[in-house]
Amino acid sequence: MSTATAEAPVQTSALGVRGQNAAPDTAVELPIVLTEKAASEVRRHIAEQASDVEMAGKPLYLRLRVQGGGCSGFQNKLDLDPTFNEKLDHKFEVRGVEVVIDKRSMLYLTGALVDFHDDLNKRGFSVTNPQAKGSCGCGSSYAM
Repeated sequence: MSTATAEAPVQTSALGVRGQNAAPDTAVELPIVLTEKAASEVRRHIAEQASDVEMAGKPLYLRLRVQGGGCSGFQNKLDLDPTFNEKLDHKFEVRGVEVVIDKRSMLYLTGALVDFHDDLNKRGFSVTNPQAKGSCGCGSSYAM
């Protein structure tokens, strides 16, 4: 469940959802944008995992992180992760999905757009990072 692309910059806006440290009635600017299609697909995957006896009753978070690698230097990774560390991670709720981003990756992901594609030519998740300065020919990594 990992893909990276460096497409055109994306405008971000407050989605009116609460972050981990937000006051109960406060809308906060979230560091990432998760489209409804992506959120729906993540919720579907979480529901499938919840039916697994081993995972039943455990929370699953959408973990978004940046790793070194690829032709251009950086790659985005998306995973479902049952762990959240208050000291190392930021946690946000976006469109009903708990999103976890480690503090180091947060520096690189501000403004990123997570989308899901289900087209004839493309199926899967993509991360569009407006901070990317360029990408490799295949689009799996980017430079900052």
